[in-house]
Amino acid sequence: MNPLAKFIGAVVVALALVASLNPYIAGGLLTIEFIALPLLGLSGRRIARLIWPILVAALFAALTTALYGRTSGQIFVNWGPVLVSHGSLVLALTVALRVLAIGLPGVALFASVDPTDLADSLAQLWKIPQRFVFGALASLRLVDVLVDDWQTLSLARRARGIGSGRGPIAAVTRIFGQIFALLVSSLRRGNTLAIAMEARAFGASRQRTYARQAFWRPRDTWFVAVCGVIGAAIVTASVLYGSGVAGV
Repeated sequence: MNPLAKFIGAVVVALALVASLNPYIAGGLLTIEFIALPLLGLSGRRIARLIWPILVAALFAALTTALYGRTSGQIFVNWGPVLVSHGSLVLALTVALRVLAIGLPGVALFASVDPTDLADSLAQLWKIPQRFVFGALASLRLVDVLVDDWQTLSLARRARGIGSGRGPIAAVTRIFGQIFALLVSSLRRGNTLAIAMEARAFGASRQRTYARQAFWRPRDTWFVAVCGVIGAAIVTASVLYGSGVAGV
């Protein structure tokens, strides 16, 4: 399947889900996504390893919504600024499901798509300027390098005794210092990479040839059409049924 088809489908479904506050719609779509992920070649173990940041974000979003969200229905906790009610709990559940349902297609997209194939499709099918495409491809290729640099910086700072203090203040200072060091290292590597790419004529305006041709097949059209139908169904159900819960 063409990477552009996956990208378009994920964006269409995510944008449609943003307009919905119905927990049943978000939960149903999330179930469909979990069923469809194995079709993209992603195992359950890999999905669990990739989705944990989204789970953490969904948990914190649900917690803050439950404590400080809109109050309606029966009140369970009333303690100062904290007011937990039936409506805020339902809204918290909806927010958590929406975060998962929106984030999961993005994780699946970047886990199942080769960046080079996506760059070829963007340049050949969408005619996006090559300078932008190759720059984005180079940045995606450097993500793994950033992870290695972070580990190397952590070991180097520990060997030099930098940030060896204990306590939350020392931990925050250590993390921000390491982030600054990583930023400086990334700027230097980006400058070197830009010079190297210019020397190899990646910024030339002439027509470039490609080692691999990108094709848009009928199955890609069908996939985008199915995602469009799902997005339209989400928007329609949101308009007809609203939040789906009385008082919310």
